[in-house]
Amino acid sequence: MEIIIIIANILKWIIFIYMSLATFYVLFFSIAGLFKYNIPIHPFKYERKIAVLIPGYKEDDVIVNVAQSALKQDYSPEKYDVIVIADSFSEITLNKLKKLPIKVIEVAFDISSKSKSLNKAMQILPSNEYEIAVILDADNLMEKCFLKKINAAFENGCIAIQGHRTAKNLNTPIALLDSISEEINNHIFRKGHRVIGFSSALIGSGMAFNYDVFKKNMSTINSFGEDKELEINLIERHIRIEYLEDAYVFDEKIEKSKSFVRQRTRWISNQILYAKKYFFRSFYHLFVKLNMDYFEKVMQHFQPPRIFLGGTLFLAVLLAFVFNDHVLRFAWLIIFMLFIISMFCAIPKKFISFKTLRIFYLIPLGYVLMLFSLINARQPIKSFNPTKHSVNIGEDTNDVDSKNT
Repeated sequence: MEIIIIIANILKWIIFIYMSLATFYVLFFSIAGLFKYNIPIHPFKYERKIAVLIPGYKEDDVIVNVAQSALKQDYSPEKYDVIVIADSFSEITLNKLKKLPIKVIEVAFDISSKSKSLNKAMQILPSNEYEIAVILDADNLMEKCFLKKINAAFENGCIAIQGHRTAKNLNTPIALLDSISEEINNHIFRKGHRVIGFSSALIGSGMAFNYDVFKKNMSTINSFGEDKELEINLIERHIRIEYLEDAYVFDEKIEKSKSFVRQRTRWISNQILYAKKYFFRSFYHLFVKLNMDYFEKVMQHFQPPRIFLGGTLFLAVLLAFVFNDHVLRFAWLIIFMLFIISMFCAIPKKFISFKTLRIFYLIPLGYVLMLFSLINARQPIKSFNPTKHSVNIGEDTNDVDSKNT
């Protein structure tokens, strides 16, 4: 019995230390994100040729709308190409796409993935035609001046940029909760990190890269977590990933709990995979290569999801008071309050309203769904399981802007 009590106490302290470190991490970057950060933008001398790459897998419901919207950029038409990489699209959809002034590259794989589609497209495209690669998901809509802002940032010497991906639909409580979650991540893992001097995290879309650098680094990637592996590849080469907060790409948010679990399972599985893969290597880069950016990026993979962190802290406070834990009950309460402060720092003002408060009843549901995601994420991903998209909002991106910015 005594041994069980000792083991239980050890586990209790391990959990407390882990959750405390995770909370201080989030709090630190949440406070950092409150400070202004802008890339110095100079008037650009010329318009670089841009490849807007849109890989899609069975995205028949949204892809035509997205391609049409991408053609409406405030950027010289001859200076950018919209390139849809079509994996398993219907003939009807392909015929519609081929009628547009875009490039359509049809691909097929035994096991599909975004990285395979991108690599295949870049093998087919002319080698020296493009200077910038912009990556979108098949549901993404760019604001009208997105490419102009990207080009201006490259004038300032940027090599890799993450744009500001935000919600294009807030039509269900789950979608609203998902959009708040993404904006919190934008604040902490993108803006907050750039304020301190670390690289922005990549999201997987709304990204822009020097074309040759992107092609070279992507050629080594054949996984289902291409954005996370690309982050590591770039930072290993001391390439800083910028965050362009005022360059918006509108993304469809999850509407149903089933899709939420499937998406988070995929994300957490990749997070666990890369945490294990690069853990020991990160210390080599920290102490031998003096690449603190690399080390911090790998440590980021050990962060628990925010909704899981908050829910676990709340349960820990309740249990500590119920079981009258004199040592830790107030410590748990302090850590929980610090977490709440960090979230209020990170949530955009536009979401602080009575309408938003009404969805807080979903937080317990979100916690349960995240638990299911964590349980399902124990096994590595062996097949491509993208989120199904169906929301067509704003054929003109100006319509989307007026609703979301």
